[in-house]
Amino acid sequence: QVQLVESGGRLVQAGESLRLSCSASGSTWTISTVGWFRQAPGKERDFVAAIRWGGPTTNYKDSVKGRYTISKDIAKNMVYLQMNNLEPEDMAVYFCAAKTIVQDAYSIWGQGTQVTVSS
Repeated sequence: QVQLVESGGRLVQAGESLRLSCSASGSTWTISTVGWFRQAPGKERDFVAAIRWGGPTTNYKDSVKGRYTISKDIAKNMVYLQMNNLEPEDMAVYFCAAKTIVQDAYSIWGQGTQVTVSS
């Protein structure tokens, strides 16, 4: 089994940057893709970005392209989300999630980390 733990969320001012971290543990060799999602109050959980565990492929939600960068450090079992020029609309709980070679769906989730953006 894989476990995911997010960290790095905090209060920032609009225009500032923030890097979120997702630490994977357990059977990390089974991970195929790690994604970041976010959920704002009263809204559904929304895809933000994803990266293939075993390759360079990434993809992003249109509204964050050019501002967010997803990256990984396989040796450390870490995935990062660099967020630049944050906007109040980016405020949400951010979750990382994983697909595995056993199940091609985001079936493993972390507990989330809160990002608050003040204008």
